[in-house]
Amino acid sequence: METGKEASDLIRAIAKSDWDHAGRVLERLDQTGWGQGAQIISAAFALAVDKRFRGKGLQDIARFVAETRARYKDGSELPALAMEGMIRAVLGEAHLVDDIAPDVAFSAQIAVLGTLLHDENMTEAQLDQFLKKAEETAAEYM
Repeated sequence: METGKEASDLIRAIAKSDWDHAGRVLERLDQTGWGQGAQIISAAFALAVDKRFRGKGLQDIARFVAETRARYKDGSELPALAMEGMIRAVLGEAHLVDDIAPDVAFSAQIAVLGTLLHDENMTEAQLDQFLKKAEETAAEYM
């Protein structure tokens, strides 16, 4: 399967909280290489963050990060400052991600994206539309 489709499959699994399937897709992507998949994940992250936080304050972001960390089994290990920085970078403070290691940034994106998609509770048609937009957005930057 092409990495772009794998990434979309991963996002779909995350949105449905199908963590077993998400884990299998992550393993495949790690083995075969991410290719354009990383851009699609980043685009989906940016779209979801923008929708949820545009016009919101820093306290809203901090509260969301705390709630996200509380939702995950090993959530206390999620990097709160990196998660907040990644969200704020989407909203215009790009310099906040300058010192975040790529693997930390990726785990922050996945955790935040998972929470945002779960909260959004999209229908299948809405999820299809979201994935299409993420793929199109990623394609603009490749």
